[in-house]
Amino acid sequence: MRILLIEDDPIIGDGLKAGLAALGYAVDWFADGPAGLAAGKSAEYDAAILDLSLPGLDGFDILRQWRGAGLALPVLVLTARSGLEERVEGLNLGADDYLGKPFALEELNARLRALLRRSHGQAAPVLAHGPVSFDPERRQARKNGEEIALSPKETMLLELFLLNKNSVLSKNRIEEKLYPWGEEVMSNAVGVHVHHLRRKLGEDFIKTVHGLGYALGTVPGPTSGAGR
Repeated sequence: MRILLIEDDPIIGDGLKAGLAALGYAVDWFADGPAGLAAGKSAEYDAAILDLSLPGLDGFDILRQWRGAGLALPVLVLTARSGLEERVEGLNLGADDYLGKPFALEELNARLRALLRRSHGQAAPVLAHGPVSFDPERRQARKNGEEIALSPKETMLLELFLLNKNSVLSKNRIEEKLYPWGEEVMSNAVGVHVHHLRRKLGEDFIKTVHGLGYALGTVPGPTSGAGR
């Protein structure tokens, strides 16, 4: 999942970017309001972590402009402003959740996961498709109950497919979700990751939609055999 982080404190920003990356997120970090505002409009993020006290443009103004432009990006407001009025204003402007500083990374991650589940219409904490299940919190994949070892990018790709079960994902969209700005992407990277997932989870787990991209394969019914 690709996360937009807008935080001007260098210690908090650097720590969050490193911590979230270790938890399996692709993170783009911006330290001022105008750059963060523009980033939210220019890339397809799964969620944003937004500080309120920012140079150049206040977090409330960013939120107001995003929602005014119809951007439905889930937003977790992260701020030292603990007053009731500020919390109410942020929620009324379209924030999805609110976390005060100081905070624990574990709580931020739990709130972020809850936002992501809701935005994709997923109520259960564990995602599943046929014999394959994935626990986003533990970053753990299983097939028929047996744990499957995946690389970080394979894990991110599996989560992406499971959160978009009925969608065809283009190569460009997958690259946007898996790689933050500044990270080099090899031309055949997506194809390689898909190949590895098929090898580990089954050739029919991901199907190629020619000319469009990739999608999850059809889960076999009780009498349908092993076909797609």
